Amino acid sequence: MAKMKIRGGDLDLVEYEFTSFPAGTNIRTIGLEKSYTLTPRQGTVRVRAPARIHLTVLDMNRFSPARPGGGGVGFAIQLYCSVEVECIKEGLEIDYTRPYIIRHFVEVFRKITGYTGGFRIKAEDHHHEHVGLGSTSTIMISLAHALNEAVGNPLSPDQLRKAIGYNYVEETAEGDVLFGFETGVGPAVSTYGGMAIMGDELALVYHHPFGEGKNVFIVIPSSDISSAGTKEFDLLMNKARVLDYRDRELKAYFIMMDLIPAIEADDLSRMGSVIHEIDFRGSKRAEVEHHSYKIYHYMSQMYEGGLEFVGMSSVGPSIAIITEKTRASVEKILEGVGVEIAIETRIDNKGLVITHEP
Repeated sequence: MAKMKIRGGDLDLVEYEFTSFPAGTNIRTIGLEKSYTLTPRQGTVRVRAPARIHLTVLDMNRFSPARPGGGGVGFAIQLYCSVEVECIKEGLEIDYTRPYIIRHFVEVFRKITGYTGGFRIKAEDHHHEHVGLGSTSTIMISLAHALNEAVGNPLSPDQLRKAIGYNYVEETAEGDVLFGFETGVGPAVSTYGGMAIMGDELALVYHHPFGEGKNVFIVIPSSDISSAGTKEFDLLMNKARVLDYRDRELKAYFIMMDLIPAIEADDLSRMGSVIHEIDFRGSKRAEVEHHSYKIYHYMSQMYEGGLEFVGMSSVGPSIAIITEKTRASVEKILEGVGVEIAIETRIDNKGLVITHEP
């Protein structure tokens, strides 16, 4: 696998080797492994969870594929992934296009809880992969809750999202997995809905509903730049780290002193002005510029055109718009920008939903 150099400053140069491994190995139980009372249920457990918009990481210097964290800000949208789980006597049956990430977390869950039976699993994501809308994290938190519910809820929601964070993987073309980047924003907002602010080590610092009834439009500009794999690693662990050394305190100040009060007041315009400022600071600047300056051009035209809240999700290229304006009004603004609405949705303030079927 590739070996990447990480430079955070003149005296900060280390190497990280992408090491893949078979699904179900290199498991991190993070102190959760113990004897649980399990009561496998009959029938099928279905979990539907909202996808996320990841607005910014707080400090890229505090996370890597080997260490979840770094803090972050994001919110849940009414774009859903779902997982169905049924307990069976033995074995593992998976119906999903990316079976290795499913298999890996099933083995994590088994090792933590001591469950020795089998599972039949069917997963369905939102079909917008690697464009910044969190399909992997949303599937994983849905899976975790479905497995947990199916055997009697031995783990709490916070334990589940931390088990995901410390065992977050992406699949390789060869059928193995490798550790990926995880701030914890996705599992938190998918679980609870609304807006979440994360601290380091997956700590949920703040959560609040917001933007109820506002329109959300997702624009996905064309981009020839990859948002996955070694290119993502090179972006996040080099240029982004350098920029966060400079701007991390400022971003934290914006979030504490401006963003949280705006969320409390449900002041969409004020929230949007804070996010617009953060888009030009620290690692978010590196993420946006990763797709060339045209993303800044698009977002600036949208913001200056009167759209209250505009921000690129994760490493992009998806751009999220939250507004009180109608679709027709938004389309008129976007026509001048040269992009189109790809997804029309709303904020999800409820989080994941668990149902049972006989």
